[in-house]
Amino acid sequence: AMTAILICSNVFISLLRKLIPNEVRIACYIVVISTFVTAVDLLLKAYIPSLSASLGLFIPLIVVNCIILARAEAFASKNGVLDSLFDGLFMGLGYTFALISVSLIRELFGSGTIFGIPVFDPLGLQPLLFFQTPASAFITLGVVTALVKAITNRVRARKAPKIKI
Repeated sequence: AMTAILICSNVFISLLRKLIPNEVRIACYIVVISTFVTAVDLLLKAYIPSLSASLGLFIPLIVVNCIILARAEAFASKNGVLDSLFDGLFMGLGYTFALISVSLIRELFGSGTIFGIPVFDPLGLQPLLFFQTPASAFITLGVVTALVKAITNRVRARKAPKIKI
């Protein structure tokens, strides 16, 4: 849902970027985004009611998601339609990858399974119940972000030219 909304809102905002006055651009972006969120929400309710019911309030909350508004402001309002389409696609896929990564880590440590397949049982390990709580998602995201940053810094340090004095 997030990827579809990112793509559609990026393309639409890119099409209208020269027509939207600077003074009301944020309000216009929110109207465009909320229109696509409403459309996706209604499509989910009509064609996949069980998914719509399980997602509940999370689909309408996409309207206030800073990622979509930031992409509209930073990219779609300044670039062409095709570039904006690809930006929405790849930002959405990146967001999906991040969600799946955090979910897999939480499932592995919280339930001891991956896609329902027991991983800890053969090893005799017990799952950590903390990873089943909502707070663990934030902590997991923070740890993963810190690891990615540390790896990135290490790679950059190796590529930097060494100056001998």
